Amino acid sequence: MIYGRSLLHIVASLIILHLSGAIKKGTEKQTTSETQKSVQCGTWTKHAEGGVFTSPNYPSKYPPDRECIYIIEAAPRQCIELYFDEKYSIEPSWECKFDHIEVRDGPFGFSPIIGRFCGQQNPPVIKSSGRFLWIKFFADGELESMGFSARYNFTP
Repeated sequence: MIYGRSLLHIVASLIILHLSGAIKKGTEKQTTSETQKSVQCGTWTKHAEGGVFTSPNYPSKYPPDRECIYIIEAAPRQCIELYFDEKYSIEPSWECKFDHIEVRDGPFGFSPIIGRFCGQQNPPVIKSSGRFLWIKFFADGELESMGFSARYNFTP
């Protein structure tokens, strides 16, 4: 069990390091802290009281060519409830092939998929079966939109 938990933390650290490198690429000219804040995306979070995360630049249009991974971790024996705010807009496409949000029931990109969402109608309330949710926001190179704001809390 200790080995599995250590492996999980190593994998999470590598994901976060990868995200940091990918995010910094092409943003060297931006200097203000407000601008820097708007370009960052993706996080591993485990705040006991829940929290909020958004697509980059929300509620303004998100930038093109972006992939953000959000991993939410609850305490042992707790589950996660994820709510998307009403102001929600992701480029619509058939089967959400282009810009989309993908939610998986676990801490990895290969965890069981809960759903893939895009368009103007916000996703339903999402409940995890365990203590992790993996959320990917993907934007291709064309047709940006407002994006999303999501909040989460934990239940026993």
